[in-house]
Amino acid sequence: MPLPATEAGQVAERILAAAGRGESIAPISASQPRFGLQEAYAVLSEVNRRRMARGERPVGWKIGFTNRTIWDEYDVHAPIWGPMFDTTAVEAPAEGEVACPLGTLVEPRIEPEIALRLARTPGPDMDETALIGCVDAVAHGFEIVQSVFPGWRFAASDTVAAFALHGCYRHRPFVPVAPGERALWQERLATFSITLFKDGVEIDRGVADNVLGGGPLTALAHLVRGLVDYPAGHTLGPGDIVTTGTVTRAFPVAKGERWSTRIDGLPLGGMSMRLT
Repeated sequence: MPLPATEAGQVAERILAAAGRGESIAPISASQPRFGLQEAYAVLSEVNRRRMARGERPVGWKIGFTNRTIWDEYDVHAPIWGPMFDTTAVEAPAEGEVACPLGTLVEPRIEPEIALRLARTPGPDMDETALIGCVDAVAHGFEIVQSVFPGWRFAASDTVAAFALHGCYRHRPFVPVAPGERALWQERLATFSITLFKDGVEIDRGVADNVLGGGPLTALAHLVRGLVDYPAGHTLGPGDIVTTGTVTRAFPVAKGERWSTRIDGLPLGGMSMRLT
């Protein structure tokens, strides 16, 4: 049975209040065993509606849990998604270190990701060759994810309701995908790698194949199909940014740390970010 709008609104308010205070709450599924994905996306729709009512503007989507190497760690075995807003997704300069405030983010973790910018709305029946034709630019950035549920212990439905774990996103400027280079970009997006550094020391490496076995375009295909059943109260369209999930593992972060990346196989520079 769908979650009544009143109840979905109450859960949404609880999640927004906890995040606003930087506090943890018990997972919703702990007290509502039947709190599944249908109910969770209903709550996320209410969260998004309230955010837009207070002036936040959706700028795209984040896809989470696309890295299959970390599914067992979190006991979540399929991707999730949710909108990003102009208050959380910010373009950084092309060069230099980026400062990113952690603010009230709860138990934040860092994820190096590849983002796609859409020139046209993709359809759920498109394969990856068709999808690259909907992409006009690619960028690299860091998503800081958060969990208002203590110790990162939750059900998949909990993560959906709580912003799809999104905290903030900082990315370099987008690099255009020329029409004549789409096939080359498709190949690159399936074969690149990212090396992650903390305070100058290598901490992890990841490859495109970690992202649902195919890379960012595979993640985009999953999102487009998934939005048919779970739209989260928002649409996918031209101009949207889609960040496609972490290529490495996700790591806890703290103020004062410096994180950086090196990208091999894509014409994108790495990124250096200082947490404040």
